[in-house]
Amino acid sequence: MNAPDFQDLQRAFGRHIRDPRLSPRPAGVPARRMAVYNELLFNNICGFLDSCFPVCRATLGEKRWRRLNRSYFRDWPSHTPWFREIPREFVRYLNEAEIKQALPAWFAELAHYEWVELAVDIMDGQVPTHEPAGNLLNGCPVLNPNLMNLAYQWPVHEIGPAYRPRKMQPTQLLVYRDSDERVQFVINNPVTARLVALLESEKLTGRAACLRIAKELAHPSPEAIVSHGHAALEKLRRQGIILGLRN
Repeated sequence: MNAPDFQDLQRAFGRHIRDPRLSPRPAGVPARRMAVYNELLFNNICGFLDSCFPVCRATLGEKRWRRLNRSYFRDWPSHTPWFREIPREFVRYLNEAEIKQALPAWFAELAHYEWVELAVDIMDGQVPTHEPAGNLLNGCPVLNPNLMNLAYQWPVHEIGPAYRPRKMQPTQLLVYRDSDERVQFVINNPVTARLVALLESEKLTGRAACLRIAKELAHPSPEAIVSHGHAALEKLRRQGIILGLRN
C-alpha cells in the first residue's frame, strides 16, 4: 500500500470511528475489530466527560448527554492531543460550535463552571516573593496565582437536577487552590470582583484600587469605599486569595 492509499485508509478509519452510522467502514477492515475501536475510543471520551461534568450529565439526562457526547466526538476538531484537555475542548465546543441539539440556555455556563475545578487544580502559577503580613491598603497586594475571577449570567453553583433556573441571575465566583492544594469556590459580589480584577491587572496599592472603584461608582464618600475595601482585602487574605504584599 503506497502513502496516498494509506492516508485515505486513515481518513476513512477516522470518519467511521467518529460517525459509524453514516460513515462506511473502511474496506478490508473486519467488522468485529472495527467495533472494538469504535467502542473503545468513544467510551474513553465519555469517561473524561463524565468525570468532569457530573452535574451536566445529571441535569441533561443520560440519553441526551450521550447524544451530546457523540456530536462532540463526531463534529469537533480538537486543538490538542492531551487527554486532560478534553474537558476544555468540550467547553469550547459548547460555546463555539453550531449544535443542533436543543440545550438549556444555562448549559454552556454550567459546563464551564464544572471545568473550572479541573483547570484550577492543574494550574501551575508561580508564587511571587511576598511579605505575608503588612497593611493591605498601603502596600500592593499579591494574589494567589492559581485563581480564577469568574462572572456568569446564571447561578451555576445552584443548578442541578432539582433546580433549573428560568431567569438569569448574574453570579460572581472566585475559584482558587489553597495552601493545602484543594480547590475552593467562593461566592463573590461585583465590587469585590472588580477589586480583584484591578489587583490582577495593575500593581496598585489596596488604597489606590479602592479609590479607583469609588471613582467608577461616583461614590460621594470615597473613604467609605476604602474602609469597606480594607475589610474585603483582609477577608481575601484570610481565605488565601491574597497572599500578602509585594516586596
